Amino acid sequence: MSTKYVEAGELKEGSYVVIDGEPCRVVEIEKSKTGKHGSAKARIVAVGVFDGSKRTLSLPVDAQVEVPIIEKFTAQVLSISGDVIQLMDMRDYKTVEVPMKYVEEEAKGRLAPGAEVEVWQILDRFKIVRVK
Repeated sequence: MSTKYVEAGELKEGSYVVIDGEPCRVVEIEKSKTGKHGSAKARIVAVGVFDGSKRTLSLPVDAQVEVPIIEKFTAQVLSISGDVIQLMDMRDYKTVEVPMKYVEEEAKGRLAPGAEVEVWQILDRFKIVRVK
């Protein structure tokens, strides 16, 4: 299980949410009170973790939203071939391959075989966040 459910009203800027099957980081939340019989609404603006595109979600504050469980771990760069980086997970020594497009911009220039990196596993996909 790589997600859990929380109420939309519990989300804050900087937290994560799944919109259209894509994990996203919340960048803006607007909560509005409605009339006598309506429920409060939340308008959530989030940016995709992997694709960087902006997504918006509007729903009642008490509605359940899917939140990705992010697993963070350290890995060592084994090789860089073309646009694929091969990593070894330092916990169980399994190897994983990460496409170069899933590497944070500031980490790209510092990647080298033997370097240790922080990796986030979100919804069975990997992203290199930083070089340690």
